[in-house]
Amino acid sequence: MATKGKLHRILTEPKVIIVIIALLISMWSAGIPLMLGNDGVVVRSVERGSAAYDAGMRIAEGDRSREVIDNIDGSKIRTLGDYASAVSGLQINQTVIIETNREFYRLTVKPEVSITVLAEQEEKNVAVNATTNETKKILVNRTIEEVVGVDELGLKVAKAPKTNLRLGLDLQGGTRVMLKPELKLANADLELLIANMNKRLNLFGLSDIVVRDASDLSGNQFIMVEVAGANENEVKDLIAKQGKFEAKIANQSVFTGDQVVDVCRSAQCSGIDLQSGGCSQASSTETVCRFFFTMTLSQEAASSQAAATAKLAVIGDYLSEPLQLYLDDELVDTLQIGKELKGSAVTSISISGSGSGSDRKSATGDAITKMKRLQTILITGSLPVKLEVVRTDNISPILGEQFLRNALKTGLIAILFVVAVLALAYRKLQIALPMMFTGLCEIFMILGFASLLPFLSWTIDLAAIAGIIATVGTGVNDQIIITDEALKGRQGRIFSWKEKFKSAFSVIFGAYLTVLVAMLPLFAVGAGLLKGFALTTIIGMSVGVFITRPAYAKIIEILMEKD
Repeated sequence: MATKGKLHRILTEPKVIIVIIALLISMWSAGIPLMLGNDGVVVRSVERGSAAYDAGMRIAEGDRSREVIDNIDGSKIRTLGDYASAVSGLQINQTVIIETNREFYRLTVKPEVSITVLAEQEEKNVAVNATTNETKKILVNRTIEEVVGVDELGLKVAKAPKTNLRLGLDLQGGTRVMLKPELKLANADLELLIANMNKRLNLFGLSDIVVRDASDLSGNQFIMVEVAGANENEVKDLIAKQGKFEAKIANQSVFTGDQVVDVCRSAQCSGIDLQSGGCSQASSTETVCRFFFTMTLSQEAASSQAAATAKLAVIGDYLSEPLQLYLDDELVDTLQIGKELKGSAVTSISISGSGSGSDRKSATGDAITKMKRLQTILITGSLPVKLEVVRTDNISPILGEQFLRNALKTGLIAILFVVAVLALAYRKLQIALPMMFTGLCEIFMILGFASLLPFLSWTIDLAAIAGIIATVGTGVNDQIIITDEALKGRQGRIFSWKEKFKSAFSVIFGAYLTVLVAMLPLFAVGAGLLKGFALTTIIGMSVGVFITRPAYAKIIEILMEKD
């Protein structure tokens, strides 16, 4: 009865209840309850120009959810082997129906074409001026196209993830590229560069992208690009290109990225458009806010735009054709052209749009987000600085799977060994088991934080695992300090539980501050693995000191009371 009474007191103790609630939230956030039954194949990337791309399959920018393939031509897809069997033996021009958790796609299988460039030349007409349709003849090498087989569908697939955790390249394979800007960038330019690179990689159909800034102790700036499931040449080619931005009216090019002189991002010439009414109530459930920003074109671009708009009709407040924005030949946005710009060669023009939401705050946030996206699109064709490839790493997914499997086995053996040692040292399972439970709680809470903080580009990789090991090791050490102080109290050296735990936590908190001071510089300037290790260690130590170890102290206090 005494044991049941102590268990009831432990489960109703506020500090323990906080740990249980935090544990449940962390497990739900990380998707750990889903581990037992999550089968399927997810789309990792879509190759541009492929059959899948032409059918409308895309990787949405910033979308962390995965598109899961359910069946192909009626055949259920549960494993990578099922997918390989379904796409083998396809014929040219064959129609393939792919059903995913989002929609149906009708694909037409393409031929694989080999192009041979000949030494002899021929004349070819090329466009000189898109506005006037002026062309000229140039000499080019003749080419011969030959069908050599059946082209792939253009999909890269992977096993459906068992949890919501985002694994790093060390555990799932891919490419990591470290870049160094030719010139040191201001924070605003660095943020713009990262946004541009994210946009470009997404437009090329790559998912699981991490682009983040890094630095070293000498103050050198770096850009770290990690793309899961992509090869080294593919990623290097994408990030080395300057990019191509083009604006069209009625399918005629009016200006390109190098003709955009400036895009305003300051508060003086961008933001919520108060002159057009700012925010207004569109309906009882929707608020609309208008945004604006100005951009400056070269004189050549202004003249080209004037010639293109002079031919258009006026419909209400706008011209009959919109301004279409293309990035790397991909349509990314469409804007209406105000009637006052008809035939006018202005170099400074105002771009406007709107955002909506259930209230003024959410509508304003949506409008600002859309404005920043448009600004990024307009500038993304011309990166603010040339980038140098410092280092590339290509990691095999097979090695990652083996390491993860071995790490789980090793971790389980280590936990059992620690429990055995503690049980022998204290000769009481009622002390060893709470220690083990507290350590497991800290691990799950760290994983929960990892899934809740995608904006930090935090992935579970070798560095994170090292940080988790360091945290759990420190946690066991702190619990031993708490337990030893409690045992001293029973021997009559310290009589008050408050004095016992005050003595223990003075040591624990001092160690925590020491680790925190050591980790903050690594987090601030660490490149790559150092930053991930520092972040995991800081969060793990904070969870332990402020959540789990106070609960452990209370559990020990209750368990060691005399019946």
